[in-house]
Amino acid sequence: MPACSRSDRPTRRLSGAPSWLAVALVPLLTGCGSDRVANPAADAGFALQLRSALGTSAAVSTDTTAAETGTGWGTLSGRFVFAGSPAEARALIVDKDTEVCSKDGVKLVDRSLVVDPGSKGVANVVIFARKTTRVRHPVPDTPLVFDQKNCEFLAPVFAARVGQPIDVRNSDPIGHNTNIAGTSFNQLIPAGAGTLYKADAETGLPTMVTCNIHPWMKAYTVFRKDGYVAVSAPDGRFTIPDLPAGEAVELQVWHERSTGPSGALGLDRPDLKWTPKGRFQVRLEPDQVKDLGTLEIPAAALGS
Repeated sequence: MPACSRSDRPTRRLSGAPSWLAVALVPLLTGCGSDRVANPAADAGFALQLRSALGTSAAVSTDTTAAETGTGWGTLSGRFVFAGSPAEARALIVDKDTEVCSKDGVKLVDRSLVVDPGSKGVANVVIFARKTTRVRHPVPDTPLVFDQKNCEFLAPVFAARVGQPIDVRNSDPIGHNTNIAGTSFNQLIPAGAGTLYKADAETGLPTMVTCNIHPWMKAYTVFRKDGYVAVSAPDGRFTIPDLPAGEAVELQVWHERSTGPSGALGLDRPDLKWTPKGRFQVRLEPDQVKDLGTLEIPAAALGS
């Protein structure tokens, strides 16, 4: 069989592959070159080169074209604080299983707005990347615990990755029904028991978690494929590590009490071009730790 001329060879290059790899693969894909070998032997050296070329980064790419626009990783942090004095949390109406739900006279209160008295930090603000081109870490195998005690979800807001195991527990001596809106999870959790759940799809915004047996029980959860999501701590601080550096990343901010569309939290931060839809963009340099500083939330933005 005659060797192919350069003009006979296909010029299309594999997306994301280096030039030497495209050239090396031409004879394999077209049969050009010397006569074909009936029983070709494996070339261990070339196999290692090929594997190295296709896996030059430990990151998982979600967009192979856009992934070439940046390299490295950066960290984003900040702190949400409440401007003003929040009203006292209202008591919830607990009219069922009071021997457990109001044990020792404990009064359950509305936790839709949790503000630290000393620092004025706002807890349970959700901030996540809307879309990323690269992901540094795989989905964790360690289950995230989501418990309920005294007829109250212990985590008012929590975040998990798609595919991450969630240990839905019930530490009460009575049964609870845990219902995650927008998913297939709607199960009775017997007293002192638990079950594992893995979300199979993202939620565009946090979705509500309720107990059909005790209607005052409420929490929120958000599932993201890339894991670039944080929920602010009791002092209002948040950190999102290992964001793709060298490219624009759009962030979404949400709070249960926000008066913005679907809970989107719009803030007055012209330097970040923060929109009424609760979105802004950052571009991090490799190894940069960018602190957004104090992000002040007006009382009116949370309906207070």
